[in-house]
Amino acid sequence: MTQVSDSALRRALARARDGKALDLTEAAVLLQARDEHLDTLLEHASRVRDANGRNGVITYSKKVFIPLTRLCRDRCGYCTFATAPGRLPAAFLSPDEVLEIARQGAAMGCKEALFTLGDRPEDRWHQARSWLDAHGYDDTLSYVRAMAIRVLEETGLLPHLNPGVLSWRDFQRLKPVAPSMGMMLETTSRRLFEEKGQPHYGSPDKDPAVRLRVLEDAGRSNVPFTTGILIGIGETIEDRAESIFAMRRVAREYGGIQEVIVQNFRAKQDTAMRGLPDASLQELAATIAVTRLVLGPKTHVQAPPNLVDDEYALMIRAGIDDWGGVSPLTPDHVNPERPWPNIEELAARTAAAGFELRERLTIYPEYVLAGEPWLDPRLFAHVSALVDPDTGLARQDAPLVGRPWQEPDGGFAASGRTDLHVEVDTSGRTNDRRDDFDNVYGDWEALRDRLPTPATAVGLQGDGSPQEAPDFPATPTSAEAGGFPGSGASSSEAALGRSPGVGVMGDVAEALRQAEKDPASLTDAQAVALLGADGEALEELARLADHLRREAVGDDVTYVVNRNINFTNVCYTGCRFCAFAQRRTDADAYTLSLDQVADRAQEGWQAGATEVCMQGGIHPDLPGTAYFDIARAVKARTPGMHVHAFSPMEVINGASRTNLSIEDWLTAAREAGVDSLPGTAAEILDDDVRWVLTKGKLPTREWIDVITTAHRVGIPTTSTMMYGHVDTHLHWVQHIKLIRSIQERTGGFSEFVLLPFVHHSAPIYLAGIARPGPTARENRAVHALARILLHGAIGNIQCSWVKLRDDLCRQVLTGGVNDLGGTLMEETISRMAGSENGSYKTITEIAEMVAPTGRPLRQRTTEYGTPSAERLAASAASDGVCRSVRRTLPVV
Repeated sequence: MTQVSDSALRRALARARDGKALDLTEAAVLLQARDEHLDTLLEHASRVRDANGRNGVITYSKKVFIPLTRLCRDRCGYCTFATAPGRLPAAFLSPDEVLEIARQGAAMGCKEALFTLGDRPEDRWHQARSWLDAHGYDDTLSYVRAMAIRVLEETGLLPHLNPGVLSWRDFQRLKPVAPSMGMMLETTSRRLFEEKGQPHYGSPDKDPAVRLRVLEDAGRSNVPFTTGILIGIGETIEDRAESIFAMRRVAREYGGIQEVIVQNFRAKQDTAMRGLPDASLQELAATIAVTRLVLGPKTHVQAPPNLVDDEYALMIRAGIDDWGGVSPLTPDHVNPERPWPNIEELAARTAAAGFELRERLTIYPEYVLAGEPWLDPRLFAHVSALVDPDTGLARQDAPLVGRPWQEPDGGFAASGRTDLHVEVDTSGRTNDRRDDFDNVYGDWEALRDRLPTPATAVGLQGDGSPQEAPDFPATPTSAEAGGFPGSGASSSEAALGRSPGVGVMGDVAEALRQAEKDPASLTDAQAVALLGADGEALEELARLADHLRREAVGDDVTYVVNRNINFTNVCYTGCRFCAFAQRRTDADAYTLSLDQVADRAQEGWQAGATEVCMQGGIHPDLPGTAYFDIARAVKARTPGMHVHAFSPMEVINGASRTNLSIEDWLTAAREAGVDSLPGTAAEILDDDVRWVLTKGKLPTREWIDVITTAHRVGIPTTSTMMYGHVDTHLHWVQHIKLIRSIQERTGGFSEFVLLPFVHHSAPIYLAGIARPGPTARENRAVHALARILLHGAIGNIQCSWVKLRDDLCRQVLTGGVNDLGGTLMEETISRMAGSENGSYKTITEIAEMVAPTGRPLRQRTTEYGTPSAERLAASAASDGVCRSVRRTLPVV
């Protein structure tokens, strides 16, 4: 321990006393407070805890431990929980054993079933793999999910899952079966993970970066999450302070950390660290106090009561407000030598310190009371049966009774503003933002720290893994350049401190020469240079792109007569660019019934449509079969209609709800009538950008997995890019190149669609973080560049008339674009964001837009074929738009 001076301690204590925000150095100083300085520190921490109006209450959860498996692929030097197969009667507890523990706990009044297990044991132990195979489970998490459901249904206990490291997709699978989950961060020290002989060496799941990503993915998935630090395992004081600040960052950004455990190392026999001294209780108290000061009054801070000897009062003085889970039945399987205190004794100890002990559920009161999006609807009945609705704490007299766990049934019931698709063009949206604007997207201020810059932008390989950043010249940060966000210049231009039109990251003329010789060989630097083209250079770029367009697909300008159907806008994913999503209680929220979906498809068919394009919000009440039901309903009503439906985000959602693999879900979707997928939800395929744009949408790797799997099972998709928000020109280039690399492997993309950001009602713009979309010059340049970079791979480049003015559509048509998308008949997503270009275009309007280019106009099918004579006649009769959606646009 580094010695700190008395004066340094007094200065840091004075800042804590005055309510000043501590920095990392001050926190490290206070972690070393002892004796009278510790007493002062505890006084300040207690005051911060009590500032949140807890009314003298300290909580605990009455639980049972369910050690589902003690096998683990990690090799931590202090762990007695993990063991070898030869020391166990079976690799996993059987379902009967799990339920027997849960039933005994229910009989004793427990309300939490804590599932504790090792990380992915099947990766290390063949006995675990064999057991799972023999019992019909694909992996350990499938067994966890199944047992959580059985505990809910047969005992009424609420599962809290501690399965170790989880991916974003894992959270989607498990959230519907557990009100809360957890994983200790332990430490951010890389030394303990990377150096041989250290406690986390050889344990892949103890990589601090991986564990922090788990905390973030929990927040992105709106999972109430328990985490914490383990002190005394060899970390430095500075490591400890950094770990506390890392948890604070995640808590601020996502709001999902429901409690932080501060746990002291206790040496155990039969472990590599049996000779190390225990962390002292004064050290523990100081760490709790600093955690409280750094994380603030709202965060719940816990100390396990079986690890504090008799120093209950000391931990309460340090600022805890929770004792964690206490079991009257099962031992602490992680610290088996330390029995739980009797609950009556714990209550007495708490009362002696001037506090009242109250029982809570595994999910903390504020998340219970908030409901959606933190609590999945499948769990509402289970939690409601045990909770005091006024406080969110446990109801003491609640009977423990199993209740069915099931997907919402009955399909879709029509609700809300189901005429929004036409009213958005007349009366418009009710409010410029949803009612939970201040919290559904996470913390806006914390989000600013994530803003990417060209200096830190890193691309992805074809499988979604990071690749080395290109060797560009050093660039100033956006703050130094003073341009982005909010300036008229592009992000790359602003960050480089150059004006639009000047060669950026390379010479425009040289890049044009290279593009003419070999379009696909452009380096990132050359491609970014072309995005900076202006004046004659921009015209030359457009001419080159148009030459390649003619070579690839000829002169026809194509469009499809289609019907958009957005079947619901209820969504809690938290996409910060999306003005379409609403809470179910918002004035503009709606959901269509299956009959209404089919009615709209039939209207489209009667108007000559050959395609329906269907996407919707991630509604928490969607049944697991919802997407299949929608496709079947459309096919039943209009058998000849091409069903172009469901984004990769919806695919993940459907697979998670049905507990199917992505491949099995897509196969079932195809059998239900899905003919192709929209390659939306791509935005920018770089997670540095994605996690600014969205709180909870699927990561890049998952998007790639869905798309490539769809191609593998024979479902074609489009590909898209939404640009001009918090991204840089380099991100655009790397996104397009990633699309090309996927196409070269799968051949499954039918087109590439460029979607400029519409800012007017976008939350991320209203919060002052995103710029107001790309400039006209940038739009021209990026459409041309897409044609160049995708030449020989994707033939069809589409612009969005919904997002671009007619004159700008004409300009990009002379710069590489060959397709205008569809007549749409209804378009709500962009209109809700403030697009001013209407919700549909008739064939006549499309023809008028294209006519000045002198190019022929051709109606196409989704696959770029020619519609039948009957379809052409029907669309000509309706002018490509059904009568029910035609409205006179308001005079502005």
